[in-house]
Amino acid sequence: MSTPIRPKDRDAVLQSLRAGVVPRVGQHLVQVGRTREFETLVSDVARIADGGSSFRLVIGEYGAGKTFFLNLVRAVALEKKLVVASADLNPDRRLHASGGQARSLYAELMRNIATRTKPEGGALPGIVEKFIATAKAEAKAESVSTETVLRRKLDQLTELVNGYDFADVIAAYCRGYEEGNEALKSDAVRWLRGEFATKTDARQALGVRSIVDDAAFYDQLKLLARFVRLAGYDGLMVCLDEMVNLYKLANVQARNANYEQILRILNDSLQGSAVGLGFVLGGTPEFLLDTRRGLYSYSALQGRLSQNQFANAGLVDFTGPVVRLTSLTPEDFYVLLQKIRHVHAGGEEAKYALPDNGIYSFMEHCSKRVGDTYFRTPRTTITAFINLLAVLEQNAGASWQQLLGAIDVARDTGGEADVEVEGDDDFASFKL
Repeated sequence: MSTPIRPKDRDAVLQSLRAGVVPRVGQHLVQVGRTREFETLVSDVARIADGGSSFRLVIGEYGAGKTFFLNLVRAVALEKKLVVASADLNPDRRLHASGGQARSLYAELMRNIATRTKPEGGALPGIVEKFIATAKAEAKAESVSTETVLRRKLDQLTELVNGYDFADVIAAYCRGYEEGNEALKSDAVRWLRGEFATKTDARQALGVRSIVDDAAFYDQLKLLARFVRLAGYDGLMVCLDEMVNLYKLANVQARNANYEQILRILNDSLQGSAVGLGFVLGGTPEFLLDTRRGLYSYSALQGRLSQNQFANAGLVDFTGPVVRLTSLTPEDFYVLLQKIRHVHAGGEEAKYALPDNGIYSFMEHCSKRVGDTYFRTPRTTITAFINLLAVLEQNAGASWQQLLGAIDVARDTGGEADVEVEGDDDFASFKL
């Protein structure tokens, strides 16, 4: 007997997929295929939890499921007691910059930082308070002050960049926590989030001489990874999507500076010098392979990211830093549409709006009109399928055979139902 799906989860999944975006909850309800790739990233989660480091580039075409895959890995990391920080790159958010774009990316990561108990983001104050609660318990057991224990626990962070000031900020939050000083707590969180624009403001508010600026972006993440482990979590995973925005940078020096930052992160991961820290970066094949503007244009990265020459003719190697998302097969896609139908019906088979042969007919229809891309880059086809289910649900007398047939006739006669595939950078529209 199938388990009913909560209306909240059903609506969250369907509304997200229909809009062409990835649901933040319920991804497991529609996951299909790519088992080996997923297992690879799960092994990375275990390595991070063991105090190691990881670096993965998830490469796939637009609409092929990169963001969905990243969110699925994010959900697993949260379940495994990791802290997850995620963000999308855009022209104002980069890995390296001199005009505040790297600090802006860091601030976005901190706003979206999540834990298992707060998966929607905004978990930074909770992480700090969990650390303070641990320190207070130890202090009580040892009959010493909380700050004494806190300083002792944070002493190992002082070897890192900004480590002393980081310890001072945590101590300031602790004082605000004990004294009920909300302004002091707020200033401490602002510093941790990278929201202070000048060192003068930070010194006046907290007495520290540094801030999280563009130059400190990666160093601060390494510091934070150590801190979350002290707070009782197993490590930090950083998920960055839309890496193609670095590929689009027109300035060669700016582009290379960002690629150099990726090289630094990759080297630290390969050498194991980052403790409890993992990166998962989502990008397109052009971002990786283009020898003029992509990562392959930077020779040091090309050497480290090039594909195993023996992994060809159907053979795979998932031990390297690049995970190439294989296309869904028609069989995978059929299972995916079945799962979407199941979610649409709230998990009740009796409420299916479309029979199995209706799914076959829909796939044949898409194959004729769009070609193989309907299952290789499934985003737009999924939207069309949910649109079909919505019409069938809301119009009791509607027939799926007539709907698909009417669309074909409209196209054949030059009606308004023509297929549109508009290739902008992020989305393509496919209208039924």
